[in-house]
Amino acid sequence: MSKRGFNKRHALMLRWGAPTAVLTVGAAVAVVLLTQRGDPMAPGEDGSIDGLTSVLSRETTSDMVTISLVDETGGSGIEFKHFPDTRRSVLPEDMGSGAAWGDYDDDGDQDLFLVNFAASILEPLPLEPGAGSSRLYRNDGAGNFVDVTEKAGLAKPIRGNGAAWADFDGDDDLDLYITAWGENRLYRNDDGAFVDIASEAGVDDGGFGTGIAWFDADSDGWIDLYVCNYVDFEYREDDLARREKQYGAEVPFTLNPSSYKSQPNRLYRNNGDGTFSDIAEASGVDDKTGRSLGAAPFDFDLDGDIDLYVANDVSANGVFLNQGDGTFKDIGASSLAADYRGAMGMAVGDMDQDDDFDLFVTHWIAQENAAFENMHSENWKDKEGNRRMFFMDSAEMLGLGQVSLKMVGWSTGFADFDNDGLDDLWVVNGHTLEDEADATKLRPQRMQLFRQISDEGFFDLGEAASKSIAVPLVGRGGASADFNGDGLVDLLAVECGGRPRLLRNASASPGNHLVVQLRQPGPNTRALGAIVRVTTPAGTQMRQVGGQAAYLSQDMLDPLFGLGEADRASIEVVWPDGLISEESDMPAGSSVQFRRTEEGKISVDHH
Repeated sequence: MSKRGFNKRHALMLRWGAPTAVLTVGAAVAVVLLTQRGDPMAPGEDGSIDGLTSVLSRETTSDMVTISLVDETGGSGIEFKHFPDTRRSVLPEDMGSGAAWGDYDDDGDQDLFLVNFAASILEPLPLEPGAGSSRLYRNDGAGNFVDVTEKAGLAKPIRGNGAAWADFDGDDDLDLYITAWGENRLYRNDDGAFVDIASEAGVDDGGFGTGIAWFDADSDGWIDLYVCNYVDFEYREDDLARREKQYGAEVPFTLNPSSYKSQPNRLYRNNGDGTFSDIAEASGVDDKTGRSLGAAPFDFDLDGDIDLYVANDVSANGVFLNQGDGTFKDIGASSLAADYRGAMGMAVGDMDQDDDFDLFVTHWIAQENAAFENMHSENWKDKEGNRRMFFMDSAEMLGLGQVSLKMVGWSTGFADFDNDGLDDLWVVNGHTLEDEADATKLRPQRMQLFRQISDEGFFDLGEAASKSIAVPLVGRGGASADFNGDGLVDLLAVECGGRPRLLRNASASPGNHLVVQLRQPGPNTRALGAIVRVTTPAGTQMRQVGGQAAYLSQDMLDPLFGLGEADRASIEVVWPDGLISEESDMPAGSSVQFRRTEEGKISVDHH
């Protein structure tokens, strides 16, 4: 489906694009000058840098605050401490870790896996089972979590970074992949007991594993695995004494990713027999010059093939267009979205409801986060007559640029927290600079929760939406899910070297909602790559199943849509093989399951 004609945002871009660009360049020059002088970046009370960017700030009024998140970590059953060791100022210890929501026991509620970095790289891993290990928490259906790590066979300590669920073998339950500093893990789910088959499957690797993307890269029906690798880190004791100035702070050589060469990524083709083959180089997505931290698999141009965006730190991002035959074309330069910044987390969604997928990317301090609006259109073509695929960074105009200058952004995601029918946005922040008083600690920063208001963009609700969000943390991973089944999206944030925060959505007067669940015969039982559109009188929203890309983390797979005041909605499902299912007049407040049979028939059930 092609992009509809120009909307109000496009007109505003044409009108205000040049002035905004000038302001952005001016702010960037100011930051560079500050850096060259060695002065710390110190925004004023109005959020400006030497007054240059205050024109871009926006006020949040009390009537905008329709979202409330309450910290319910205590009493939830989640007892977890990330990195139970002393920090040693080496890069691998500062990058993680993540969290993954998924219904591993298929009982209808969201379970939680928390990744742990079990020990310093300068110390041996604990020998005793469970010590410093990642943890699996089973949701009991009442919003409480039970630690079943040992029972599930997941108590082996590793220096873990990311995690993601997927049914790779088509047996109708979720398996688990974990990236690590060291060998990665693939745990096959055998009725709730997990067996590590990474080595025999050929996906153990041995690098600096970070982000994970499960998707069908070659459209053969089997779910393939894309694994990001970061840098070729090598510890040398003498390097700890090498330091340089960054924003007034002394940074060890061992914490600068530019000190180390990048590692190539892996695209493991699912062979359908429990094994995988690495075809990354042959497919054109090994991205060997990128210091990769995450990958977002989504259909840029809505042609039915899943494309791939790779977030790279201090290197150009990878933008790869699927050619439909298992190979990818690097369109980084022409896409206008291959920025050379410090990219970490990504959020994918149709934030402007113009029927294509947009992309939000978090960055390092003073680089501003990016809001890449998808400009795919039949009206814009290249010299060969092909529709041009490119993005435009509209972060400043949307209120998401200047507000991030002080922040180091990590995990992020779109979610409609107040169910008003518009995607809101959350960002987990946390510094990479060390605490001046204690080098074993990093500097904390507060999280951000942005509410989207129609035709006005995004507004940071801050403490007004959640006191816990206002409390600084050294944030890294994070993921969203409706963990208690009340039709409201909740949020979990992971703190590097700290304890997670489970934030329950307690918004007082939310709109109606609808959850869509897709099931089909194997091998792709969870219909990863399917596009779901939900339509009400207010407009059409869309999600792509499995297209989320939170930093080292995974949101729940079943999409939840806010319906505002609508009490009915129509649903369109474009299945991964192109089959279209449509249902009209579905009641709000329900969970709708579309299930395909072996014969291709579709049954629809709602409750």
